[in-house]
Amino acid sequence: MAHGLNELIALVIALGMLAQWLAWRFQFPAIILLALTGLLVGPVLGLIHPATDFGEAGLRTIISLGVAVILFEGGLNLRAHEFKEAAAGVRRLVTLGALLNFFFAALAAHYVGGLSWAVSMVIGAILVVTGPTVIMPLLRQAMLNRRTASYLKWEAIINDPIGALLAVLVFQYFVFSGEDGSVPGVLLSLGQAVGIAVLLGGGGGYLLARAYRAAIIPEFLKSPILLAAMFAMFALSNRVQAEAGLLTVTLLGIVIANMRLPSIEGLRRHKEYVTILLVSTVFILLTANLKPNTLMQLDWRALAFVLAVVFVVRPLAILLATIRSGMDWRDRLLVGWIGPRGIVAAAVAGIFAPEMVAAGYADAALLVPLIFAVIFVTVVIHGLSLGRLAKRLKLAAAGPRNGVLIVGGSPWSIDLAGRIRDLGIRTLIVDNSWHRLRPARLAGLPVYFGEILSERAEESLQFQDLGHLIAATSNDAYNALVCSAFTSEFGADRVLQLSMGEPEDNDRKGLAAGVRGRVAFHPDATFEELWRRHYEGWCFQKTRFTDSFTYDDYRAVAPPESIPLLLVSPDHHVTLQSVQRPLQPRQGDVLLSYAPYRAGPEGKTENRKNSGDAPAPQAR
Repeated sequence: MAHGLNELIALVIALGMLAQWLAWRFQFPAIILLALTGLLVGPVLGLIHPATDFGEAGLRTIISLGVAVILFEGGLNLRAHEFKEAAAGVRRLVTLGALLNFFFAALAAHYVGGLSWAVSMVIGAILVVTGPTVIMPLLRQAMLNRRTASYLKWEAIINDPIGALLAVLVFQYFVFSGEDGSVPGVLLSLGQAVGIAVLLGGGGGYLLARAYRAAIIPEFLKSPILLAAMFAMFALSNRVQAEAGLLTVTLLGIVIANMRLPSIEGLRRHKEYVTILLVSTVFILLTANLKPNTLMQLDWRALAFVLAVVFVVRPLAILLATIRSGMDWRDRLLVGWIGPRGIVAAAVAGIFAPEMVAAGYADAALLVPLIFAVIFVTVVIHGLSLGRLAKRLKLAAAGPRNGVLIVGGSPWSIDLAGRIRDLGIRTLIVDNSWHRLRPARLAGLPVYFGEILSERAEESLQFQDLGHLIAATSNDAYNALVCSAFTSEFGADRVLQLSMGEPEDNDRKGLAAGVRGRVAFHPDATFEELWRRHYEGWCFQKTRFTDSFTYDDYRAVAPPESIPLLLVSPDHHVTLQSVQRPLQPRQGDVLLSYAPYRAGPEGKTENRKNSGDAPAPQAR
């Protein structure tokens, strides 16, 4: 290798972030770009050779730490109430469905792929996992109805740690059985691993959560200490019992997630940054470490195994698992077909393969390339077919994405959401303050409590049928950041933010036109101005245009300071007013505007006054 270790690490991290950005920019699965990047710089061009550059032990350590973070994240996303709230169909998918997937995949690996029972069982366990990082973008693009999409979403989220745990247990069984073939010896080793996980992961997580509640740890140290504790427990568990660390960190995440910590959302958000960095690095190293001669060993039996997984194993497992579950036959058919594998499957395979080869299972060398083959095939085939199949089965959401996403829970935006709902259009209010969302909850409006820019929000199906965004917080820079994040998904014409005042204010605040949303409604419609008018008694007016009452007629009688907000067409198509693109109403359209309270033309305009006393404006 001509370059040093520092340059190598910098190159891998930079390539990982570039692949992640390209995936976001072009709405392409990140896992495919990461894998292609690793193959390009590894087996194809020979720029990096991870096993040689880092050493076998060093590479194994990097991959192990990456898998630990991934499983810890999976545990953080696994909350007990999700099992209680999940429909019977979801519970079937993550229990009986997971076991049948494991069983059928193991049979296919042994009888079709020609692998030993040990490697076949490990592959079967790994293939239980269907990654949410792959599923969620597919669901948004296909516009599935909420019921069908929820099955795939919750199966992916819940099965992520469950599948990895199953793989760990199966892996430990065969590794320990190689050291001590007696049943008591194997059970003792497994019992020790579980005991250590419960003691360190469960007990340590409980004590750490209590320390957070007691404010012993300051806010700025909570995330670093949590990561440090996770790595320490992982290393200590592996020191006492080989591979017990994976169980420990998963259980640690589950305990932390279910302790109802006030700062849990912040912990998850900070964890996401580390996870994205590590996942990208690990994935590139895994694919770059594939040997050309190993790839050449993927013969017709490997291809037959991959096809069996796609066309037989999952469809059969899901159809059998959901018998008498209450799921519609169309849901069963689509869920049985869609099951792309993701980063967790690849990372777990990457850590187990060398360990199994060292334990005497020579065919474990095929574990990683086989898993990558399944990932490639499932992501491509399922990604291309999901939308078409959903439409044929009539499971795609009807009509365009016309819902309105409002970021910022001010009294004005809550009243706006209520008026939009009255027009028959779905709305969702997002804020990271539970207190600011209280009036919306009391009014029965849909809300999302959390950070809109987080990975957790991205995975939420509450955003699925939304197609417009109004960034309406008091922070202009934050509004611009939100608009930038949603422009590629919703389109520039559908992503708006409140005005920042005079045009020169934009440059002074460092917000160039290319990094902010279009100006919503009117140049004077700033957060502060809307707040002031809200408590001066301004109201929302609904006006329907007819052949005898046109937009010109409306402008003639409406107060000159009134602000048009949006139009709803007879077929419920929504158009937001922006400074760059004024509304052009037609006959039959309904206009929602904001104006001083007054009696409108009878039969034409309906006023809705706001209510409530005027508190001081709250900064986000």
